[in-house]
Amino acid sequence: MLTNIDLKKAQAVTGAEAVANAMRQIEPHVVAAYPITPQTPIVEYFAKFVADGVVRTEMIPVESEHSAMSAVVGAASAGARAMTATSANGLALMHEIVYIAASLRLPIVMPVVNRALSGPINIHCDHSDAMAERDSGWIQLYAESNQEAYDLTILAVKLAENENVRLPVMVNLDGFIISHGVEPVEFLPDEKVKEFIGELKPVYPLLDTEHPVTYGPLDLYDYYFEHKRQQIEAMRYARKVFPKVAEEFYAISGRKYDFVEPYRMEDAEYVMVALGSTNSTIKYVVDWMREEGHKVGLLKIWMFRPFPKEQVQQYLNGRKAVVVLDRSTSFGAEAPLYEAVKSALYEASARPQMGSYVYGLGGRDILPEHIRQAFEDAIEGNLLADEQRYLGLRE
Repeated sequence: MLTNIDLKKAQAVTGAEAVANAMRQIEPHVVAAYPITPQTPIVEYFAKFVADGVVRTEMIPVESEHSAMSAVVGAASAGARAMTATSANGLALMHEIVYIAASLRLPIVMPVVNRALSGPINIHCDHSDAMAERDSGWIQLYAESNQEAYDLTILAVKLAENENVRLPVMVNLDGFIISHGVEPVEFLPDEKVKEFIGELKPVYPLLDTEHPVTYGPLDLYDYYFEHKRQQIEAMRYARKVFPKVAEEFYAISGRKYDFVEPYRMEDAEYVMVALGSTNSTIKYVVDWMREEGHKVGLLKIWMFRPFPKEQVQQYLNGRKAVVVLDRSTSFGAEAPLYEAVKSALYEASARPQMGSYVYGLGGRDILPEHIRQAFEDAIEGNLLADEQRYLGLRE
């Protein structure tokens, strides 16, 4: 968790309230959303801001998440700053339009409160919903804490709207753990946020009748390939833009973001890699095991798409062992984060031993003892590259 928070200025709020306040300060022109647990409080808080006249946002209640994404696609195409939020089955229902939003290069920002996908029906946290969209063309950021969920929502707007990026962004926060958990959050002054994100500069807006354009035409083999290549290059360019945006955010907040966060990595021989709120527990275990003389460390991933291959190689090359924790699985293949880390290290000059652990599906608790066991497997040389293991699974 970020430690440079002024507790005298911080407020005790849930992650959902923190994100809603970020949206209040951003003041998008349009928000369209449909309620789904555990995302609902974000839009409930924001709807109150609208009802109270705190923001001038046009709030559109729709009949489904598919319609919510369709509405913000229409709004963004018209030249508006547009946002929505969702979880799990709602994100799955958006699936078709999620791809369209990215393909049309629309800078939509969407907090995703991560929740297990059915079935059976489950309302608790895992990352299967976001992982189902990892190749949709959206930038994906993952928050460890309520403070990060707030900060990354603001950062996402400036990143998405960069003229050389123009891609939508998902800000992922773990369901109930972050969305409903209360932590101290230091809010920036409203004027600083507005100055940071600036005025939206629409690109090819439909409402510019002096320069008519079309959105969503039939795009066959004549040009479709070239349009996909443009998306690929935009995602690559996001890697160049993000450090600059993060540096500007650091200047107004004192909180520094990057593609990854190394924790006690200076001399670490055994390193764990993970996404989201579990990183807080891993940091606790790293400190615990360091007190016993074990050279363990953590590499937290803030940006999963585009995947920070160079940073992963930089921090993990030459380590004795790397343990990757996934809060999702990929049926018939390796778990998503493990697969990405393993692929990145294929080119490493000194490849570490690797281990894949799946944990926390459907909200199952991940305990310090579970994380310690994975570290101990690495220390004892018991990792098997071709074996996926499980933490907290009943035998």
